[in-house]
Amino acid sequence: MKKTLHYSPATLLPYINWDYFFHAWSMPPRFAAVAAVHDCEACRAGWVAALPEADVAQGREAAKLYTDAVALCREWEGRYEIGARFGLFPAWSEGDDICLLQAEGQEMQRLPLLRMQQVKRQGDPYLCLADFVSPHRPSTPAIDQLPVENVVGVFATAVAPEMEGRQDADDYRRLLAQTLSDRLAEAATEKLHEDVRRLYWGYAPDENLAVKELFVEHYQGRRPAVGYPSLPDQSLIFVMDRLADFGDIGIQITDNGMMMPHAAVAGLMLGHPATRHFAVGPIDEQQLTDYAKRRQLPTEYLRPFLAANLRHLK
Repeated sequence: MKKTLHYSPATLLPYINWDYFFHAWSMPPRFAAVAAVHDCEACRAGWVAALPEADVAQGREAAKLYTDAVALCREWEGRYEIGARFGLFPAWSEGDDICLLQAEGQEMQRLPLLRMQQVKRQGDPYLCLADFVSPHRPSTPAIDQLPVENVVGVFATAVAPEMEGRQDADDYRRLLAQTLSDRLAEAATEKLHEDVRRLYWGYAPDENLAVKELFVEHYQGRRPAVGYPSLPDQSLIFVMDRLADFGDIGIQITDNGMMMPHAAVAGLMLGHPATRHFAVGPIDEQQLTDYAKRRQLPTEYLRPFLAANLRHLK
């Protein structure tokens, strides 16, 4: 199953995590509380006035930032949409690889992954994302007939390029557009994942979580993004693109694996209830060589993509 969705800025506004928006403006997350204040100037002024004296000046800036961001979001309503693309594939694991079936279950795409080589506490597992996928090849390509551990999702979200404001001559408005675009792309992943769990994959049809519960991942499954600690190799974006056709929502991928527009997110969706976040962390040359062999790519091609993981080896 492959599907494209489009979300309006107004639809995604409730799914924005304002902690990260204010972090991008070098403000402590406590100022994100302004987003919970009634949407009127008087209420926001009252919120600022109630702050400790040491926070009033920065609180006033936070209130203006939030007001301007919401106004810009409403300005974009009806003009732009945020695209979301996903594919759901019958899948199984072979060692540290995930194997996915596409083209009506006939063609197989292998997704090699990396495994932790260091753990914080003795007895902790050395995890790989493939651990959360069944090792048994599914007997049917029908997603709705498969157990949750035999399905893997691939997704991407992206704003319309014009939303990023890179041509805006006003520095403040350009930065506001960029930071808001980043948050809307992330909000789209939150909304998309919710829709996939409840409707399209449908393994959690009765899920009814508040947005704050979504932010702390009270749902079943996880969506590791490419380039993040459990999925550190940015070059896997090329494999995901082949699987789910990210160009359908206007994403272009550079030679070094970066997505354009910049406000875009891509990764995997895993539904197994035991799935959790972890960091692959440092890897040695032996794993790099094995990984390159599984990727069918030269070791030196992959080395720059995994520099951060190789850099900390002792």
